Amino acid sequence: MKKIAVFDAKKYDQDSFAAYEGQYQFTYYNDRLLAKTVNLAKDYDAVVCFVNDELNDEVLTRLKEFNIHGVFLRCAGYNNVDLKSAYKNKIHVARVPAYSPYAVAEHTFALILSLNRHIHKAYIRSRDFNFNLESLTGFDLYDKTVGVIGTGKIGRVFINIARGFGMKVLCYDPYPIKDSDYKYVTLEEIYKNADIISLHCPLTDSNYHMIDKNAIAQMKQGVMIINTSRGGLIDSKALLEGLKEKKIGSVGLDVYEEEADLFYHDNSSRIIDDDVLALLISMPNVIITSHQAYLTKEALDNIARTTINNLNEYFSGEFINNELCYHCDKSSNPEQCYKNKTKRCF
Repeated sequence: MKKIAVFDAKKYDQDSFAAYEGQYQFTYYNDRLLAKTVNLAKDYDAVVCFVNDELNDEVLTRLKEFNIHGVFLRCAGYNNVDLKSAYKNKIHVARVPAYSPYAVAEHTFALILSLNRHIHKAYIRSRDFNFNLESLTGFDLYDKTVGVIGTGKIGRVFINIARGFGMKVLCYDPYPIKDSDYKYVTLEEIYKNADIISLHCPLTDSNYHMIDKNAIAQMKQGVMIINTSRGGLIDSKALLEGLKEKKIGSVGLDVYEEEADLFYHDNSSRIIDDDVLALLISMPNVIITSHQAYLTKEALDNIARTTINNLNEYFSGEFINNELCYHCDKSSNPEQCYKNKTKRCF
């Protein structure tokens, strides 16, 4: 039986993979896969990783030395993977491209509703039998404008929910969906007109810190910013300044650019060195959740099922449908791809 090392694994991960224990022998590590922990992968046949594991050249080269040529992500995003190094080391990398767009989109709206109607404050007050309504005034979502940056599967589900509230929707995507009824505009138009801006795009070199000081300066006074995608999309220091200056009315974050050493772990007994995060959390108009938007039973089941399918295709020698390819990722011309839909790269 093939032995699989599963990194950054929590009990809910183990529960979701339990149904497949007969197919593979899983060993679960709470540790993230890093240069200092990669030796834990020795003597395994493949590794299963998550969003904050560091699959850089050093780690991938070590995996090759251990004769591990299969890395399987339990997530859709792969900005933490050095695909060029993976190709160089002849390591197949597969992901879970979709698990539940509904989970993330619904969590995004949970943040919007909580911030707007001050549910987090009301909950704390009522726990102390304080039923005062001062400072709990929100606004109708109906007829407000929401700017949606990224119209992939999650973005599209989010748009449907927004339309259900009677909201006006403006969209931006470098690859607009053809023949859709979405109103695509420039980023500048979204910044200028949106009451709420919600990010639903992957993190790339080109959109790193897309929400920066300049972008915030173009936004409406009192704008609400929501990010359930990747922390690096927002310049956290600029976000903090925008809140201090009251340009930004409220912020909901399920991701944070320096989350890797903090999220998914209990840090309640330690002093947090990240002053920006500490100040953000202290603000009454900010809600931060710990990258949990995906965390539904349906999503976990889909992640486990797709990961097992990826493993099956890898070990059987079949084409790996969800494989990430360095050449495909870098080339906009499919004719330049080094693989096709029947053969592997190597």
